[in-house]
Amino acid sequence: MNDQIISHKAYARIGLLGNPSDVYYGNTISISITNFWASVDLEPSDHLLVKPHHYHDLVQFQSLHHMVDRLENEGFYGGVRLLMAICKVFYRYCKKHNIDLHERNFTLSYDTNIPRQTGLSGSSAIACAALNCMLDFYQVRHLVKVEERPNLILDSEKELGIVAGLQDRVAQVYGGLVFMDFSKNHMDKLGHGIYTPMDISLLPPLYLIYAENPSDSGKVHSTVRKRWLEGDEFIRSTMNEVANLAVEGRQALLEKDYEKLATLMNHNFDLRRSMFGDDALGDINIKMVEVAREVGAASKFTGSGGAVVTFCHGGPQQVELLQEACQKAGFIMQPVQVASPNLNDLDFGSSHST
Repeated sequence: MNDQIISHKAYARIGLLGNPSDVYYGNTISISITNFWASVDLEPSDHLLVKPHHYHDLVQFQSLHHMVDRLENEGFYGGVRLLMAICKVFYRYCKKHNIDLHERNFTLSYDTNIPRQTGLSGSSAIACAALNCMLDFYQVRHLVKVEERPNLILDSEKELGIVAGLQDRVAQVYGGLVFMDFSKNHMDKLGHGIYTPMDISLLPPLYLIYAENPSDSGKVHSTVRKRWLEGDEFIRSTMNEVANLAVEGRQALLEKDYEKLATLMNHNFDLRRSMFGDDALGDINIKMVEVAREVGAASKFTGSGGAVVTFCHGGPQQVELLQEACQKAGFIMQPVQVASPNLNDLDFGSSHST
C-alpha cells in the first residue's frame, strides 16, 4: 500500500431544506450528488509536493486581457491553497490528539468538475477528498471520528478566509442523504452537530438548475450574519423558522408526503428571500427559482445561490415544461443523481440511520 496511489472523490452537495440555518444553530437536510465531484490523488514521493492544476491554477496567460477576464470569472485562486490548508489542519489535529504520523512524503494532485460559484460546495469537496487520502496514507482513519472530519474541512477553509458552515462538509463526509442538528447545546458540548443518515430511497426525483455565469455565492451571507449576531428579532425568528423546515421535511420524507415536501421547499426560499433581499440574492439566482415556479414546480437554492434544486411534483409533463423553460432562459437542467452513503466511514461514527 505504501507505494500505491491513493485516490478519493468527494461530491457536490445540495442543501434540500433548512439552509442557511447551519451556521445559526439550526437544522438542515442535505444530499451528496454524483453529478459533480472533486478528486484528489496522493502518490508517495521523496519530497512533499502539491501540484498545481493545469487549468484551475493557471499562472500563464495569452495576454493581459485574458488574465483579467480569467480572474474576473474564476477568481485568484485554484485548489492548491485548499490542499495546503487541509494538510496544515490535519497535521495540527493529529499533533493535538497525539496521533503519530509516519515520516514518509507524498505528492498531492487534484481535479474537479464542480462548476464555480454555483453553491454546490466545490471548495470543500477538494479539501474533503484530500483529507480522505491522508487518512488512508497515514492509516489513521479509525483514529479520526467521522463526525469530527467536517470540522477539519471547515477549519482548512477558515484558514483561507472562506466563510461557511458545517452543512456542506457533513454531506460530503457522510454521503447520501443526511439530517443535521446543529443546536447550540450540541455545538457547545460536542463541538459538532448530531448527524443522522437517512435512506436515499425516501427522496423523490429532483432536478438541478444552474447558470453558466452565476453570481458569486459567497457574498449573500454578510448582512444577515451581522444582524443575527446583533440579536435582530426578525432575523432570529425567521432563521428559527427556516431551521424548523428541515425538521418538518424529515418527517415528510419518512412519510413520503411529497406535496408537503414541495411546500416546504418553496417556503424555504421565500423565507431566505425575506431575510437577504433581492439585491443580495441576485437577478439570475431569483430567475432560476421563478422559471421553475412558473411551471408549478417547487424550487429553492442548493446553497447560497448559483444553482437551484427543483421538485416537479406535477409529474413527467411538468418536467418537460421545465426543460423547455430552462432552455429558453439559458439555464442548464439535469436530473439529480444521489450519491450512496459512505458506509465504511459511518462505521467510525456514532450516528444512526433512519
